[in-house]
Amino acid sequence: MNEQLLLVEDDDAIADALRLHLEQAGYRLHRESDGALAMAAIDRQRWDMVLLDLMLPGADGWDVCRHLRARHADVPVIMLSARTTEAHRVLGLELGADDYLAKPFSMLELVARVRALLRRMEQLRMAPVANARLSFGPFQLDTERRELMRGDDVIPLTLREFDLLHFMLRHPGRAFSRSELLQRVWGAGFDGYEHTVNSHINRLRTKIELDPREPVRIVTVWGVGYRFEEGVGR
Repeated sequence: MNEQLLLVEDDDAIADALRLHLEQAGYRLHRESDGALAMAAIDRQRWDMVLLDLMLPGADGWDVCRHLRARHADVPVIMLSARTTEAHRVLGLELGADDYLAKPFSMLELVARVRALLRRMEQLRMAPVANARLSFGPFQLDTERRELMRGDDVIPLTLREFDLLHFMLRHPGRAFSRSELLQRVWGAGFDGYEHTVNSHINRLRTKIELDPREPVRIVTVWGVGYRFEEGVGR
């Protein structure tokens, strides 16, 4: 196990506890306590995962997350925050977090979530490729390179955005509830909640819909969930 994790946390006690548990689990950890320094660390190298506090000196966690997503869309991010309101959780997911843990949290739970996300990444790298390119409208989803293309342009997708779009493309015309999508895309062991799905659907719509406010590809099925529509050419 050689994964390199970037921890962005200004609380020394929390950072020390995280270092102890994560290094005992076999991960290599680099810590930054300042948001601006974290962005510089992101510029220097690609990390296997970022653990990101929101309340930081220098630049806050929201800015760090935007910076990371602009450079490495598929690097997993777990946000760590004392802000426990649904609005803050939703904002974190909208900005591209793959998971969100409210402080205080169990160190064992944090390690389990890190392990689950990294295992998912490894499974994706090792999985055999079938139907390497899926096309819809002007877009192509390359499952081997894990890229969404529009012509020659790459449209960045996070880990979960890619998995969600890939799943829906493979089941066109079928309506899925939010709980079904959580189970099928995030996995049976994911301790999340259904608004996670809403946030990721909203982000996907901004990337593949002509007008995200009036979606025609990923449509809402009222009282059920969402459905991917075939044959939309725009």
